[in-house]
Amino acid sequence: MQMKFKTGIVMLLSILTFILLVPAVVIAQDSPPPLPAIGIEGYGGLFGTYTAYLVNSAKEDAIFGMPSVAYTYVNLGQGRHINSFALTETLWDRVELGYAYNLMDLGDLPQAAGFSDDTVGLHNFNTRFALIKEGDFDLPWMPAITAGIHYKYNDTIDDINSDLGGALRGIGIADNDGVDFTLYGTKLITALPRPVLIDLGIRATEAAHIGLLGFTDDYEVMLEGNLFVFATDKFLVGGEYRMKPNEYNRIPGLIEAEDDWWTLCVCYIVNDNMTISGGYGHFGDVLNHEANGAWALRVKWEF
Repeated sequence: MQMKFKTGIVMLLSILTFILLVPAVVIAQDSPPPLPAIGIEGYGGLFGTYTAYLVNSAKEDAIFGMPSVAYTYVNLGQGRHINSFALTETLWDRVELGYAYNLMDLGDLPQAAGFSDDTVGLHNFNTRFALIKEGDFDLPWMPAITAGIHYKYNDTIDDINSDLGGALRGIGIADNDGVDFTLYGTKLITALPRPVLIDLGIRATEAAHIGLLGFTDDYEVMLEGNLFVFATDKFLVGGEYRMKPNEYNRIPGLIEAEDDWWTLCVCYIVNDNMTISGGYGHFGDVLNHEANGAWALRVKWEF
């Protein structure tokens, strides 16, 4: 745990150094851009990490904001892909509701392990509460702070476990559903040559591979975060790091230990409603193969 924490801090500082070296000029905008994007699990963030800012908040004291939708494609290599379909709705500028369905192609794992399902499906139901807004209490240094509850249900893993004669339960995959708890702080730093947005979060989770492999009986508390900068008024560059738990036993050659994730990301604001994002990720071992050259694309639309 201590080694993972130190690794996470080093990675975040390295990404910050990279970002501050990007030659860029930030141009003020008349209206807020359609940010944040929507992460793979269906709430405001980058790809695999998140932010305290809510998605497409209600305006002028309205109860309902306009909904937002996103599609994310992740290529993990070796015939493995993740497709994520997400929808969010924000109420009163204080409560964000989100849903995402993740469908993962398992590549050659079913043939190697001897089961019939070639995909797994994961439902993500999210509720987030903006506890503190940035600058609240007339304190300019005050970050935004948002807490989240995330229920996850894997609709496939029980069938796979049955086909394998209970082998997944034998290595510690105990359930097909679980709940993550998150707490994120976000602060826009304007004292630097270019504004930099920093998001830091903690997550209590029992999910294996975010729930795509099911859930264990034990919670771990993980560090995650991201930061990015406007390189122009429409182009952003940043990076993210997410610690991952490792609460199950490996099956050599089939189910390897879980590794931390890091991703370098870019985002282009097409117009007041649409963003397009790309990412290059290093995910370590994902099930039976490494995924250290993964890439991702996402399109988000705010109504």
